[in-house]
Amino acid sequence: MIKRNSDWFVPNTMDRFFDNFFNDSLKNGANSFNPRTDIAETDKAFEIEIAVPGFNKKDFNIDLNDGLLTISGERKFEKERSEKNFYSIQTEYGSFKKSFQLPDNINSEKIEASYENGILSLAIPKDESKKLVSKINVK
Repeated sequence: MIKRNSDWFVPNTMDRFFDNFFNDSLKNGANSFNPRTDIAETDKAFEIEIAVPGFNKKDFNIDLNDGLLTISGERKFEKERSEKNFYSIQTEYGSFKKSFQLPDNINSEKIEASYENGILSLAIPKDESKKLVSKINVK
């Protein structure tokens, strides 16, 4: 699985630094953020967890198109709280969009998503009939 938009703050190489600068900085505006994401693989599935506290289930859009999984969402700041004077707001508001190129050995019909305790979780089951491992003989 390939993460399409890596963290801007920790580039691993100079190439990634410039890729992030020219690609991510142009598309991310003042009203967007990049939530932390964990990606894991088990024998039976790939698992993605995105930390997005304060969202509602209806705030997310999840699309799969030609093997590209796109997860997006938006959380709007409620300005109608006249009884409070905020001195600091560190929670993230605005929109986010994350894309992942999925491998060919997944079962796209059985992808499941859930949202609990501020974590959006996706389980992407593998299709055992589409194994990506093959044996290559040396001649």
